[in-house]
Amino acid sequence: MDGDYVIGGVFSIHHYLHTVMHNYTIMPESPRCTGSIDSRELRLSHTMVFAIEEINNSTELLPGIKLGYQIHDSCASVPLAMHVTFQLSNGLDPVFNTREECSQSGTVMAIIGESGSTPSISMSRIIGSFDIPQVSHFATCACLSDKQQYPSFFRTIPSDQFQADALAKLIKHFGWTWIGAVRSDSDYGNNGMASFLDAAQKEGICVEYSESFYRTHPRSRIQRVADVIRRSTSMIIVAFAASGDLRILLQELSLEPSPPRQWIGSEAWVAASPILTEFWEDAFSCRLGKSSAIDENVCDGTENIKTLQDPYTDTSQLRISNMVYKAVYAIAHAIHNAVCQDTNSTAQCDKFTRIESKQVLTQLKKVTFSQNGYDVSFDANGDPVARYELVNWQKSDSGNIEMVTVGHYDASLPTGQEFRIIRNLTWVEGLTQVPVSVCSDSCPPGTRKVLQKGKPMCCYDCIPCPEGKFSNATDSPECFPCPKEFWPNAERDTCFPKPVEFLSFDEVLGIILAAFSVGGACLAVITAAVFFRHRTSPIVRANNSELSFLLLFSLTLCFLCSLTFIGAPSDWSCMLRHTAFGITFVLCISCVLGKTIVVLMAFKANLPGSNVMKWFGPTQQRMTVVSFTFIQVLICTIWLVLHPPFPMKNLTTFKERIILECALGSAIGFWVVLGYIGLLALFCFVLAVLARKLPDNFNEAKLITFSMLIFCAVWITFIPAYVSSPGKFTVAVEIFAILASSFGLILCIFAPKCYIILFKPEKNTKKHVMNKNQS
Repeated sequence: MDGDYVIGGVFSIHHYLHTVMHNYTIMPESPRCTGSIDSRELRLSHTMVFAIEEINNSTELLPGIKLGYQIHDSCASVPLAMHVTFQLSNGLDPVFNTREECSQSGTVMAIIGESGSTPSISMSRIIGSFDIPQVSHFATCACLSDKQQYPSFFRTIPSDQFQADALAKLIKHFGWTWIGAVRSDSDYGNNGMASFLDAAQKEGICVEYSESFYRTHPRSRIQRVADVIRRSTSMIIVAFAASGDLRILLQELSLEPSPPRQWIGSEAWVAASPILTEFWEDAFSCRLGKSSAIDENVCDGTENIKTLQDPYTDTSQLRISNMVYKAVYAIAHAIHNAVCQDTNSTAQCDKFTRIESKQVLTQLKKVTFSQNGYDVSFDANGDPVARYELVNWQKSDSGNIEMVTVGHYDASLPTGQEFRIIRNLTWVEGLTQVPVSVCSDSCPPGTRKVLQKGKPMCCYDCIPCPEGKFSNATDSPECFPCPKEFWPNAERDTCFPKPVEFLSFDEVLGIILAAFSVGGACLAVITAAVFFRHRTSPIVRANNSELSFLLLFSLTLCFLCSLTFIGAPSDWSCMLRHTAFGITFVLCISCVLGKTIVVLMAFKANLPGSNVMKWFGPTQQRMTVVSFTFIQVLICTIWLVLHPPFPMKNLTTFKERIILECALGSAIGFWVVLGYIGLLALFCFVLAVLARKLPDNFNEAKLITFSMLIFCAVWITFIPAYVSSPGKFTVAVEIFAILASSFGLILCIFAPKCYIILFKPEKNTKKHVMNKNQS
């Protein structure tokens, strides 16, 4: 249609270009299209016509100016697309220009098209040299955003880069990490899939296979792609394919159906579903006029297009049609800005103003307007703002497949808010729950992912966390150690405070040891009471009653000091337990040592001419006990001043629990205290051995020898047991050693005497005690 300014249009109305065999002997025939008509492409061409007619009737946009158009069919063929592009670029006036400077007065102002990326690339490389703007409604290849190569290219549909990112986010949104991928072997499919695979990798999505095909490939190639899909394990297939290509693949799959798969489609086919005469004949199965044969129905004019169920008449799905509509209006606004002067009320346009396509190109870069609620503008790359509808194929009650808008994607929104799902989706086989498509199930908390050798990163095994480590997140790549005073639970998905362990008064072992401690102290007090009651009896007087009472007092303290080892350690209890134990035991051994020396001195005193007892009388005995005890007090004082014992949390003996114990502070101080006790005990033992055969009927040295033997045996055994006992049993061993040695002393030294006092009073006489060699 003629007009003051003409807009070109290129659409793939037919699917194939008729193959011409050139023999170079005759003039080749003109290229012509073949194959079936793409009803949607036909509708897009009529959308362009509709928009131009609407603009021509407008009083606001280009008033008084008539837009014309030229629409060509490219047959989805690159050669024919280039052919018609040259036709539109060469000018519309049949005048041969003989001037040196070329004029573009007869060229179109802009071209709308093509639908495919590959023909659009070819067209843009031609018209870019002539500064003729090209606005595509359906070419999405991200490569076309390169203004160095395609300076005059614009589009009203977002780039595949945005679509690839949106598809990757959509797949991640539904938790799919194991997918298959198919694509058209074309610029659109290859570039789009490359962008998608890159975006998918960033989202942690693994691709089981990626196959390419094209409608003109041999059937064996299509069959191979179909077999790959049938053998695959992924439930999800992402298809970056032209609708004509995908139709061929789906036909092949229908011959031998594959397991159910959920298809995720790019805009090239997900919204898809000649020339008017051919369209009319195909739609109503009749022939018009002379083209009809004798045995065919003739179109008689009663056919009603309103009753036709066809993509051409389907006005419910006008997404791509709207892209054409916006493209026409964008070009019209650019022409308007070049030839019209806007005043406050109306626009004044001069249809005789001659403008060139370069001016339209300049104005098109600045275009921004709103049409029917849609904002139209172009960024520096000629791309619009990326907004998508999420379309779900759903079966209606009548059995027809309907394309239902279930949500939107807006790339301009903040990260994580791009998707908005507004209604329920229908999945493969009519399911309402999201299908699962993963190579390996998610690893639960308490495990970590270990990649399977030779497999993609989405294929892994779940390995339980090792001892002492945990993971509290799904699909954790690592297990982490718990904080120092924490330990993982049995499932190893969280950390709990380690149980604190110490020898307490509430447990059986602590109660038993405390009972023996108190019992031993009571036994010492009772023994002291018996001795005090019979203090004038020969057997008590004969055994140095003063040292005996002091020994019983020290034994009482020995029994009671073991109580300081029970309960939670504190600063005072830690210092008290070791020093009290060391001092009371030295006091006890000093008393025993004093009694042993008294026995030896008493024997020496009975020898004729001996005056030794005056050198070891009561005063010397007291001084001996005080001196030996003072040395231990001094050792303990130095220990407490320099490096005293202190409470500590033992985290090394047991990994899963904390032992509350008293650290020695200075190991040297501890072993010096024990060593001093051992030295006195050994000295006492040697003296008792020397006095054991003295000829008294009641020789106390024999009892002391046996008690010291028990004492030394207990403490020699204590050392390895103390070092090797774990946790609270270390304290129990120490208490046991204290009690055993204390009971050994009181039983060996005092039990025989108490037995005579209480049960054999006839032997509690001076004669019996002083007699020699009597049993």
